[in-house]
Amino acid sequence: MGIYPPSLGRLIEQFSKFPGIGQKSAERLALYALRSPKELAEGLAQSLLEVKEKIRFCSICFNLTDKDPCPICTDQRRANGSLCVVEGPGDQLAIEKSGAFKGRYHVLQGVLSPLDGIGVEDLRIAELMSRLRNETIKEVILAINPTVEGEATVSYLADMLRGKDVIVTRIALGIPLGGDLKYIDSMTLKRSIDNRSSCAS
Repeated sequence: MGIYPPSLGRLIEQFSKFPGIGQKSAERLALYALRSPKELAEGLAQSLLEVKEKIRFCSICFNLTDKDPCPICTDQRRANGSLCVVEGPGDQLAIEKSGAFKGRYHVLQGVLSPLDGIGVEDLRIAELMSRLRNETIKEVILAINPTVEGEATVSYLADMLRGKDVIVTRIALGIPLGGDLKYIDSMTLKRSIDNRSSCAS
């Protein structure tokens, strides 16, 4: 028999399924929700349901959106010929918050990781190549996390883009090896975008 009533125990169990939330944090969250006004619980439940029902991937850039195409893809002021390729939506958001980039994005939805069974066909690489054929893109900026898998992905994309009528650059490696873009401060991200370098060998 658990030390908490079953309903509270189930809430703790649900919170503990979130990444980075251990048992103690899950207990704190559940007890906070219990002590809070009912409106907080109703608002949280409604927000969770809305996210599951309304959020989807943009059919152009594959970022998260509740409107397809997303506002960035439909903003003609951002059709400036620059396309920033990122690993995931959190990375796109981090760059957007930095204010350093005013073009459009392409979200790969991951990186190449053979050990995890993630290959070229699992990422949005074919869609990236299609965008290069169908849009006026002059520069592709590779803004991928500098992990082992990220480096392999950058190398693969640089090879794929070589010979195309496009400049290929990559953000400067002021970001520490093994770092994650969504946890890097805005100034470091801005400096990395401003000091990007060519991928040409």
